[in-house]
Amino acid sequence: MSEKSIEGIINIGSKPIVERRATARGRVVLQEASKSAIESNSIKKGNVLEASTVAVLQAVKDTPRIIPHCHPIPLEGTEVSWHWDNTSLWCTVSVSAHYKTGIEMEALTGVAAGLLCAFDMVKSLEKDEEGQYPVARITDLEVVQKFKGL
Repeated sequence: MSEKSIEGIINIGSKPIVERRATARGRVVLQEASKSAIESNSIKKGNVLEASTVAVLQAVKDTPRIIPHCHPIPLEGTEVSWHWDNTSLWCTVSVSAHYKTGIEMEALTGVAAGLLCAFDMVKSLEKDEEGQYPVARITDLEVVQKFKGL
């Protein structure tokens, strides 16, 4: 049997500290009733956008605990925005830091957590008679911009 070495956390010790920024986005597709309930702040679990923004911030900071190869990064800023496109609720997350490695995973993790929180908060409205979710889905998770300074 041959041995295989698996790389642990990549050594970034000799890399320079530079400015880093990354923006990611994604969307949760919902029914019209869920959109209306979110907009009128009538969801039983509370304000969806506020709670989901908190989920984004927690996830951005906890990315190294969630994604095994990510380094703890001293984040300097996080911006979260939400907008509707018909019944799609889009989340955009931008993060910034001066560090030795990229921060796109923090932005992606933040978007994913924010969308999952929103889905969780409206799932009772999204279920059909069989308890399934025929409309609700999370899609289009992507990095839309990455910046690495000199």
